[in-house]
Amino acid sequence: MRDWNHMKLAPFIAGRYLIARKSHNVINIISAISAIGMAIGTAALIIILSVYNGFDSLIRSMMSNVEPDLMIKPATGKVFIPEGEAYDWIYDQTSVKNMSCVLQENVFISYEGKQGIANAKGVDWIYEDESPLRDHITNGEFFLHRGDVPLTAVGAGLAYEMGINPRFLSPVEIYFPSRTRRISLSNPASSIESIKVWPSCTFAINSDIDSELIILPIEKMRELLEYEQEVSAVEIRLVEDTPHSELERLQKEISSRLGEDFKVLDRFQQNESLYKMMKYEKAAIYMILIFVIIIIAFNIFGSLSMLMIEKQDDIRTLSCLGAQDSLIRWIFILEGWFTSLSGLAAGLVAGIVFALLQQHFGFIKMPGHFTVQAYPVILSLSDIIMTAAGVALTGYIIALLPAATYGRKSRTHQ
Repeated sequence: MRDWNHMKLAPFIAGRYLIARKSHNVINIISAISAIGMAIGTAALIIILSVYNGFDSLIRSMMSNVEPDLMIKPATGKVFIPEGEAYDWIYDQTSVKNMSCVLQENVFISYEGKQGIANAKGVDWIYEDESPLRDHITNGEFFLHRGDVPLTAVGAGLAYEMGINPRFLSPVEIYFPSRTRRISLSNPASSIESIKVWPSCTFAINSDIDSELIILPIEKMRELLEYEQEVSAVEIRLVEDTPHSELERLQKEISSRLGEDFKVLDRFQQNESLYKMMKYEKAAIYMILIFVIIIIAFNIFGSLSMLMIEKQDDIRTLSCLGAQDSLIRWIFILEGWFTSLSGLAAGLVAGIVFALLQQHFGFIKMPGHFTVQAYPVILSLSDIIMTAAGVALTGYIIALLPAATYGRKSRTHQ
């Protein structure tokens, strides 16, 4: 019963200390600075994490125009022939929007006297007709055939570096060492296969992709690489808003039907290093901002230490009335924690309101010419919970320090 009364008494006294005017005005000032600092740190954490979520979603959206929902690749080797009942089963699934074959390889390209290395991706007519890449064309139109003339779409960075322009009539010459002929020292050119394709458009996804990728008809890639029916991958795109559970089901079922000779990769597995880096970056941002909040929270240590000195008469009175050291420590722990919690509450409200306003109205604009006009913001419930937990725990730990000091002093006097 006594412990229960103490549990009710400690928050009551701590709350009175929090709102009561102190005899030394400097304690009020330090406490107010502590609460305001915690509020600013909390709001900054919510806003920055929300902006990061926005850019993360933007990057994932852009990558979805290049990376399919699922990709089938050989477990060993570079190419395979997509045939069998498993592919017929995939076509029959209502959640599958389309399935296209690609043949991809690093090649040497030449354009009007300029040379460079490119990542050439040969695609079939399904990709050409239904590719979401059309939404990212910066110059020209996305076509890979004009009658019998093979065309190519070129990444904007690569096009700029090599001076490729869809309005010009010059072809892009693509070279690759022959797979079937030996290298001739007397005539090395005879050991190299080459094709010509004409640029139809340029596209912009992100700097890494734009600086190396060109897309051309798969029959021209097979001609260059000396294949007949082989592909390097089969790309599967699902209908819009397909649940993640359905994607996982398809991935497991396709893997089971194809066997161990093939790998079925989702978007994360296709570019695992990029998505892992994005997760680590967010974790690093969170830890850095929490460290800043820890530094701000040390103001609570100072104000609470001064308050304990000021309230020595109250402490003696409580001791004479039978209060144990544990109750007195708990009162001051709660008083310091309430200071941080008040800042946390204010910061959460400010951060959430700001993030929602930016998310819906976009009043802070992006500088320069970017794919979005305003800073992208996505407010996440998990970020709010992580922020609240991190700031609350930080405030509690900081509030423990002066109380622990009081306990040691009390035992020393005894």
